[in-house]
Amino acid sequence: MGTLNMLGLAKRVGARFLLTSTSEVYGDPLQHPQKETYWGNVNPIGERSCYDEGKRTAETLTMDYHRGDGVEVRIARIFNTYGPRMCLDDGRVVSNFVAQAIRKQPMTVYGDGKQTRSFQFVSDLVDGLVALMEGEHIGPFNLGNPGEFTMLELAEVVKDTIDPSATIEYKPNTADDPHMRKPDISKAKELLNWEPKIPLREGLPLMVNDFRNRILNEDEGKGA
Repeated sequence: MGTLNMLGLAKRVGARFLLTSTSEVYGDPLQHPQKETYWGNVNPIGERSCYDEGKRTAETLTMDYHRGDGVEVRIARIFNTYGPRMCLDDGRVVSNFVAQAIRKQPMTVYGDGKQTRSFQFVSDLVDGLVALMEGEHIGPFNLGNPGEFTMLELAEVVKDTIDPSATIEYKPNTADDPHMRKPDISKAKELLNWEPKIPLREGLPLMVNDFRNRILNEDEGKGA
C-alpha cells in the first residue's frame, strides 16, 4: 500500500520514484549467483511469503505505473546490508551475532549454519542507490556484495572481531530459509559503474564500535 501511495504521488508531482526492493524476490534460488533476469523460486503461501510476494508485487506496481502512466522509476534489489546505527535487536543475522557477542551471549545459528548470505556495508549501498537515481537505467539492479559467507563463517568473523571465546547455539531452522544468496552484480558494474568497495572484515569493526557504545550505554542506564 505504501508503494502504491508513493507511486500515485510520484505521478501527480512528476517525481522520479525509487523502489528499494530486495533479494528476497528470488526466494530460495535455483540459480547461483542470482542475475536480475532470474524470476525466482518463491513459495506463495509460506511463512516468508508476505515479504517475498509483497516486494514482488511492489515491483509489479512500479513497472505498471512506468508503462501505463509514464512515471520515471528505478528499482534496486538490495542484498543483506549492515553498518552502524542499525537497530540492536532487529533480528537480522549480523545485528544478532554482533549484539550477542558483545553481551557475552551465545550466537544463535538456525539449522546447520551452512546457508550462505552476502553482506554489503551501508555506504556501498548508498553509493549504489545514488548512482541508480542519477543514471538513466530503470533496473532492476542487484545491489549487494558478492562476497559469500556461510552463517558459521560469519560467526567466525564476528568472533575474531569481538570475542574469540564467543560460543554458538544451534536452533531449528526457519521455514523456507533460502539456502544460498549471492548477487551477480555485472549489470550494475556495467551500467552504473558501481561495485562495493568495503569487505566484511573492514566494515564489521565500524559496526561493532557503534553497537558496543550503545550496548554499554544501555547497560549503564539499567545500572548494570
